[in-house]
Amino acid sequence: MSSRIRAEVRVDGVVQGVGFRPFAHRLATGLGLCGVVGNDEHGVFIEVEGASSAVDEFVRAVRDRPPPLAVVDRVTTRRIPVTGEPGFGIAPSTGAGRGRALISPDVATCADCLRELSDPADRRYGYPFINCTACGPRFTIVLASPYDRAATTMASFPMCGACAEEYHDPGSRRFHAQPLCCAACGPRLRLLDASPLEIPGDPLEAAAALLRQGRILAVKGIGGYHLAVRAGDERAVTALRARKHREDRPFALMAPDLASARRLCAIGPEEEGLLTGRRRPIVLLRRRADAEVAPSVAPGAGSLGVMLPYSPLHHLLLRHLPEPIVLTSGNLSDEPIAYADETAFKRLDGVADVFLTHDRPIHTRTDDSVVRVFRGRELPIRRSRGYVPAPSPLADDLPRPVLGCGAELKHTFCLAEGRRAFVSHHIGDLENYETLRSFAEGAGHFERLFGIRPEVVAHDLHPEYLSTKYALEREGVDLVGVQHHHAHIASCMADNGTAGRVIGVAFDGLGYGPDGTLWGGEFLVADLAGFRRAGHLAAVPMPGGAAAIRQPWRMAAAYLGSRVPEALGVRARNAARWDAVVAMAERGVNAPATSSMGRLFDAVAVLTTGRDEVTYEGQAAIELEQIADPGEHRAYPCRILDAARTPDEDSGGPAARRPHEDPGGYTVTAGDVGGYTVSPGGPGAFAVAGRDLVEAVLEDARAGVAAPLISARFHNGVARLIVAGCLRVREHTGLPVVALSGGVFQNLFLLERASALLEEQGFTVLVHTRVPPNDAGISLGQVAVAGARDRRRSKA
Repeated sequence: MSSRIRAEVRVDGVVQGVGFRPFAHRLATGLGLCGVVGNDEHGVFIEVEGASSAVDEFVRAVRDRPPPLAVVDRVTTRRIPVTGEPGFGIAPSTGAGRGRALISPDVATCADCLRELSDPADRRYGYPFINCTACGPRFTIVLASPYDRAATTMASFPMCGACAEEYHDPGSRRFHAQPLCCAACGPRLRLLDASPLEIPGDPLEAAAALLRQGRILAVKGIGGYHLAVRAGDERAVTALRARKHREDRPFALMAPDLASARRLCAIGPEEEGLLTGRRRPIVLLRRRADAEVAPSVAPGAGSLGVMLPYSPLHHLLLRHLPEPIVLTSGNLSDEPIAYADETAFKRLDGVADVFLTHDRPIHTRTDDSVVRVFRGRELPIRRSRGYVPAPSPLADDLPRPVLGCGAELKHTFCLAEGRRAFVSHHIGDLENYETLRSFAEGAGHFERLFGIRPEVVAHDLHPEYLSTKYALEREGVDLVGVQHHHAHIASCMADNGTAGRVIGVAFDGLGYGPDGTLWGGEFLVADLAGFRRAGHLAAVPMPGGAAAIRQPWRMAAAYLGSRVPEALGVRARNAARWDAVVAMAERGVNAPATSSMGRLFDAVAVLTTGRDEVTYEGQAAIELEQIADPGEHRAYPCRILDAARTPDEDSGGPAARRPHEDPGGYTVTAGDVGGYTVSPGGPGAFAVAGRDLVEAVLEDARAGVAAPLISARFHNGVARLIVAGCLRVREHTGLPVVALSGGVFQNLFLLERASALLEEQGFTVLVHTRVPPNDAGISLGQVAVAGARDRRRSKA
């Protein structure tokens, strides 16, 4: 017969707000155990008393069979004195120390709640805020840790008797469900006009009727306001674009159900799992040719961003209007999503005709997440609702807590301690006061929520980034500057749990280089503490600076100059400015040097698709990817040049060497130049003659080759130059692992072909699966680099 014992059990991980206390209560009582369970600032604490065999079974179940939404990182136990007290209870939460408990992301409405929502006999029938311990808002309503109703925005809604009975009933699915409510005691839905005055009648019926009439509806969701119109109503979609000042970027769609989504796009099993899972991101899917959506939803796009309803309000709205709707962030272009009611009415005045809103406050604004599927796994594009604030694990302990301040575009920050890195929700582009304030407020909230006080603050080297300026204004911390592309590779390494040296291929739009030029097509030999620039795309001028990003035809002029015939499309369309821009590039006047792969994609897109100007970041490259013919395997050639030679000296091109075209390598380690020491040279330093690709594109374009073939041949050429560069680095280093990072690797056509070719050559290829390869992953990389340098200093 087992002896009677009492054990203290501590559970760390995502264990608050996921029904862990009710789970422990049911488990303990089922095993005949006495004791108590509760939340504190560290996680869940449990005391269980009874037969030793039952206590052992309890601990095994906690470790191996936790609630579905829980993520158990660690279970620790110790024996304590037996008390003999009967019964098993839930203790009041404590918060005496700094908050460290992990908070669950917001979770899509579960199947049980959906059944009740549709059951006329259920008291929550048609109630748009139904939830339980398995679903509902979490992160967006949490004010502080530990996670209890009093520390959420539901604190102002006292539970009615019926809800309180469920809350205290161990046999109820809503036992200690903190957002618990019903129509008698919870938030109330209202439909308001722009005045804002309440519109009489059923808010959902009236909202659906207004959408049918072509009106623009603002909908208060889980993490902020969205703007909605019928996806098939071209006039309404066009009006939304005009009012939102969003010219071309595709709108996201919400389909009522999976069958409706299948009528829009091709959906594989992995995509289906993402669409119907508890996170419910926007999934980028291959568009069906017969998809019945208005042309202005996604002009010229071969894919659509589709999501399914994830809140009861969405489910109910689309029952009244059972067809796909546009559901895009409630903001003007370049602003963060509106989430506070007063701000939403002010900023969306003149955009939305009516507002479907409610009185449950949102504490943290959170955009919808966006993902693609690569080789059966998620490739995050924007990581936000449904994913944040779940931590990303680090390979090694951080000696001190770190705040990574991120980059400028697609901004996130990252707060980390020990082996846990909390990458924030999507903030937006740090180009105005509103997004900067959102960053500062978000960082402060994370510090309070997780009880982490950073002692090290890591930032980008670019002196004009607002994130860098924020870091420099922090007091009482050690500052660490992290080069942009080193952060990209470190982010990919951290994403894959790798800390050793790798060959890093960092391809993106732009990043500030330690040599003062704008990098973006980099081959690095890197570990987390430092890197060597082994090779790069040969630098070319960006005539007009930032204007060349908005007007990609300038990059075609920089690459080709007068070699483009006057009658060819791009030159003919821009004849009035072509010669002046070419002269600007050749003289290096207002034409900073860049090795950017993103700008190379721009030049090729201009020649291939005719996209002379863009209205959003990466537009030209996205359109180029979408037209690529997957059946074409021919590749344009591209030379790898020694550091001692320049492309023009070797190619028989123009005799005059172009400014900034220096293919030299750099050895970059921790030091004095923005946190780095830069020395010229290095074994096997090389440059990639990107102009070879542009000239091959020009030749085929002049010959009338179809654009899908040109695009595919260019992509194949880039994939092969990646392999050639990595082979050259491996020849000098022996390194077998390649990490691919940067916004260019959101391109699945390139990512698949480069990965396959690298693997054929025996490389292990690391790609992103937890954080995006674009600049949203930079903050995690900054934390990983700062931690590695801290460890190195502590050992010195």
